Amino acid sequence: MAIVPPEHGFRGTAQAGGAEGFYTDPRTGLPVYDTYGKSGQALADVIVKSGVDTVVFDIQDVGARFYTYIWTLYDSMVAAAMAGKRFVVLDRPNAISGRQALGPVMHPGYESFVGRKPVSQSHGMTVGELSRLYNGEWVAGDASRPVELTVIEMDGWFRDMYYEETGLPWVPPSPNMPTVDTAVVYPGTCMFEGTNLSEGRGTTRPFEEIAAPYGDWHWRDALTALDLPGAAFRENYFNPTFSKWAGQTVGGIELYVTDRAAFDPIRTAVAMLVTAKQLYPSGFAWRSDNWIDKLTGSDQVRTSVDAGNSTDAIVAGWQAELAGFRRLREKYLIYRHERGGHR
Repeated sequence: MAIVPPEHGFRGTAQAGGAEGFYTDPRTGLPVYDTYGKSGQALADVIVKSGVDTVVFDIQDVGARFYTYIWTLYDSMVAAAMAGKRFVVLDRPNAISGRQALGPVMHPGYESFVGRKPVSQSHGMTVGELSRLYNGEWVAGDASRPVELTVIEMDGWFRDMYYEETGLPWVPPSPNMPTVDTAVVYPGTCMFEGTNLSEGRGTTRPFEEIAAPYGDWHWRDALTALDLPGAAFRENYFNPTFSKWAGQTVGGIELYVTDRAAFDPIRTAVAMLVTAKQLYPSGFAWRSDNWIDKLTGSDQVRTSVDAGNSTDAIVAGWQAELAGFRRLREKYLIYRHERGGHR
């Protein structure tokens, strides 16, 4: 046996973009192989070196395309297929429900570790369902054959359930995912990683607090006037302990979800980007590496915001591709019902 952890490491101690390296786990005595940043043959070599016959994926996802665990899943499936190993997924709930897929779909040419394949920004699937999608559509193209896949299905999970409703304890799957509330907004507000605004890293409410030195109460007022479904905003100031603007006081908003059923995290975050650009034209900026394009899967959001397009126009721009992904997704769903028996 061996442990092959993803980004953040086996014990979850590493921050975003980090891992814990190779070591022997003191509790289990098992070797821990660092896989972060590895894919293809390099990852297949790690699996072979570990000596395992079966790779087991047992990691909690949060429902967003750019949460890297789902691409660790994909890369591991490809590597297992290349190495001739079995692959077992121990399915887990989608933390933010599996009611629907939302947001733009990744375009060819924008592949990275925050998006390997054309999946929508909020995919609305479990890791077991995603593994079936990957194996049915893409693994063979990258590994010359599909992987021998088994999904261990859940009992008692329905598509409209948020994580708290499962009765299971919430264990933060990464350092900046402390609560289910964080996960609910994350598919949208993680886009602020691609800007010069703090996405709340270094605070107790990451991805719910968004601010910059140039931010003030006008942003809260503008967002409140939009009357966005399921969302409310508070004028907010904080001093991040690390990451962007560490040690400086920044101003902006705290986002509250007042009705999860009505809330669209991606449309809400696009509205936040549009209003920030309008209110603070000399302060607002994208990251110089255009990381926003990797997060959203194309340059559509960035160029549309820069062009002064409305939130509705930007959202309308991805509806055709989203409809295509929803049709594809439907083929691979395992859990087909909500608690009231509705599909």
